[in-house]
Parts: sequence; structure tokens; C-alpha cells
Amino acid sequence: MRTAYSVETVRTAERELMATLPDGALMQRAAAGLAAACADLLGRVYGSRVVLLVGSGDNGGDALYAGARLARRGAGVTAVLLASPERTHSGGLAALRRAGGIAVEAEEGEDVIERADLVVDGIVGIGGKGGLRPEAARLADAAFRSRAAVVAVDLPSGVEADSGEVLGDAVRADLTVTFGTHKPGLLVDPAREYAGSVRLVRIGLDLPAVPELEALQHVDVAGLLPAPGAASDKYRRGVVGIAAGSARYPGAAVLAVSGALRGGAGAVRYVGPASAAVIARFPETLVSDRGPHKAGRVQAWVTGPGAGDDAATVAEVLAEDVPVMLDADGLRLADRDAVRARTAPTLMTPHVGEAAALLGVQREEVEGARLAAVRELAARYDATVLLKGSTTLVADPGGGAVRVNATGTAWLATAGSGDVLSGLAGSLMAAGLSAKDAGSVAAYLHGLAGRYAADGAPAGAHDIAAAIPAAWRDVRDAEV
Repeated sequence: MRTAYSVETVRTAERELMATLPDGALMQRAAAGLAAACADLLGRVYGSRVVLLVGSGDNGGDALYAGARLARRGAGVTAVLLASPERTHSGGLAALRRAGGIAVEAEEGEDVIERADLVVDGIVGIGGKGGLRPEAARLADAAFRSRAAVVAVDLPSGVEADSGEVLGDAVRADLTVTFGTHKPGLLVDPAREYAGSVRLVRIGLDLPAVPELEALQHVDVAGLLPAPGAASDKYRRGVVGIAAGSARYPGAAVLAVSGALRGGAGAVRYVGPASAAVIARFPETLVSDRGPHKAGRVQAWVTGPGAGDDAATVAEVLAEDVPVMLDADGLRLADRDAVRARTAPTLMTPHVGEAAALLGVQREEVEGARLAAVRELAARYDATVLLKGSTTLVADPGGGAVRVNATGTAWLATAGSGDVLSGLAGSLMAAGLSAKDAGSVAAYLHGLAGRYAADGAPAGAHDIAAAIPAAWRDVRDAEV
């Protein structure tokens, strides 16, 4: 599992560690890891041309010491100073010069960047706020337009470490070398898009047990997947109810059922006006026309996909004392007080537009501050919230670590994809997973299935559902 911690937590851990080490030892650890990553990216260090963009803080020091290491291996290293030499890290600057590197003023930066093989961004660190200043922004743009690979030190300069927001100009990196732990901005869009690949250099920080963010990996998901035992039958494995679809949107019901059938529950009950379409596609579904209350026992409900204006069915499902997965039209139709009053778990899965409507803000506000938005929604509705997007976020109402998932592909942005996710998550809840685990596992599998289904080409929602078993097997095999 990858974890991310806030700036305050990281700085506290750094201070505690530095108190036990010789002066400058922690920076040397970071610089050694940074230099190794740069060397790996270059392939051949000797004769390469490296440019360091150096601010006045410790990130600049990291870059200078790493540059000195590369210079000793035969690279031609030039430091572009965005502050006066007196405000630049003195030890790092002296080390670079002793190793044969040179320093120039910012006015010469574009010329040396144009000839560089590698540009190292040491402009500002994790404490930076707001976008880059004009002079730094000019150099960041020159690096982006050049043929050079760009490596960010700890975090791309100009992005917000704790929130993942990008409030102005920022460096766009091919690789970010981060120290001690991931920072939230490296895992959450839009900042994640600026980070490129991320390489973690462990420097010995002692961090709290509960992080700000956590990202599940194959082995973590494998440990959460439900698996039937020798004594299992379809009812012991869990039954999920799907109250979805309408005369206008019968396909939403079919797609939600398709996800549910592949989500680990032993049986799927369907209630709604799309019974004929559901049975025609999935004859194993148990259908009913008597409403959720009389459909038979279930361990979880899914409601909302394709519901149109059927607020009565959504309200009926929310009144049930079992976990409920609430999506699509159900998010618009559900009464917030009714959601907050529930004692059984609720999982809500809005996309950015739906989240903005629920929060009463503009879509751009949610897109720019996704982490804040998912936490606010979870608190307002006293529900677990899965905010869909290029990075999916899952937050519990009681706080704790937010889960982040990036297994998906842009090809998942297709009609009906969210309905498949709803059925999958609801089935996992019926199989016994908590709302947070069900949402996290569903997002992970759904993202992988999207990759498998698309394989670089367009794919429909039904293709994504059909690829879930392959994703499940791939994840399960990580535990073997």
C-alpha cells in the first residue's frame, strides 16, 4: 500500500530524525537518492548536460548536492539560480562548484535549458503556496518545451502538496523523486498530472500509523476480495438488490446487474420496470415487480442508475436497514436528511458534476480541489463517498485516510460505465465488505477492467463488465 502524509506531519518527522543525525546527513540521503534517479533516467551520465533550477530553500540544496554527485561522474552541470548566491543553499552551491559545476543567473536559464539533456526542478518545496512567480514560470515553460527530461525534487514546484490543487503556473515533470513518503498532491489530480512517474526515496522517517491518503495495490485488494468457502451457498455469499432503470433508461438496470453478477455476491435480485431487458440479458437474475420491500431478503441494495424521476423507489431503498449504494439519479432524488438518518452504511458515487450539484458549487471548484470536496461530501451526508474521476477518491464520514485509486483509463469515460461500477460495489457490500472497502475494491477492479477492455481502443460499458473476471483473477493471483 502506498501512503501519503501532510506537510506538517512530514516536517515533524524530519525534525525528529534530524535531531538524531549529524548536521546535513538527511539532505545527503535525499540528494543521493535524487542523483541515483537522475542517473537512471539519463542512462549515460558522463558527457550529459544537466541543468538545475535552484530556489532558495532546501529543495534547491537537494538539487545542488545531487548535481555535485552527477558532476563527479562526468556530467556537465549548470545551476540556474532563482535567488541571489547569498540566499542559495551555501553548502550545496559550494559542493557543486568543487565538483566542477557552474552557476548562472536566471536570465541565462532559457539558453542552458535549450541544450540540456535533463532539467532538475528544485525551485520550491512542499511548503510552497500558489503558482510559480513569473521568472520561475518562464523557466518551467522552457523546460517543458525543451527536449530535456524534467525531474522534480520532492514535488513539482507550483502544486499544492496537501490538497493536490494547482493554483497557477507549475512545473510539469516526467519524474518526481519524493523523499520519506508520498505527499497527497502526488496521488490526487490535478497535481498528479504534473508529477509524471513518482519514485519514493526512503530516508528513515518515523511516520504515524494513519496517513492522510492511502492507495491500495494488488496485494491489498487481493486480501479484501470475497471468496466462497466449502459450505457456501448463494445466500451465504450474499444477495444484492438492484433497484434501477426506468422505461426510458432500461440499459442502466442491465449494466448495473452486469456489474453486480461479477462482484462476489451469490445472487442478484432486480426490482424495477426493466425486468424484461434484464432477464433477456441475464436469465440468472431474480426479478420482482413488488418493490424493494417485498423483493425478498438482500444484504445490500443498489439504487439510482437510470431511475429518472422515481424518487419513491429511492426513498424506499434508503429506508431499508442494509447497506445501500446510491448513484446517478439517486443522488439527485435522495433526501439528505434521509441519508444522514440511516444506521446502515451508505456508499455514494458521484462524478464531479454530481458532486458539484450536491455541494452547491461550480464544477470547476470540485475539479480543482477534489480532496476537499470528497471529505466535505462525506461529512455533509454522513456517508462514505466515492468521487469518480481520473483518480477516484473514497472518504468515510468519520475521517481517517482517504483512499485514492488510479487504475483506470480515459476510455472508462463512456456511457454506462458508472452503472457497472455501481453494481460491482453493491455486490461487494452484499458479500460483506465495508462501504469504504467495497468502494475502493470496486474502483480498483473497474479501472483494471477498463484497461483490459479498451487495450488502447474504445470500449463500451458491457465490455468493461465482461473484463471484470480477468481483473479479479489478476489481482487474486498477486496473493498466491
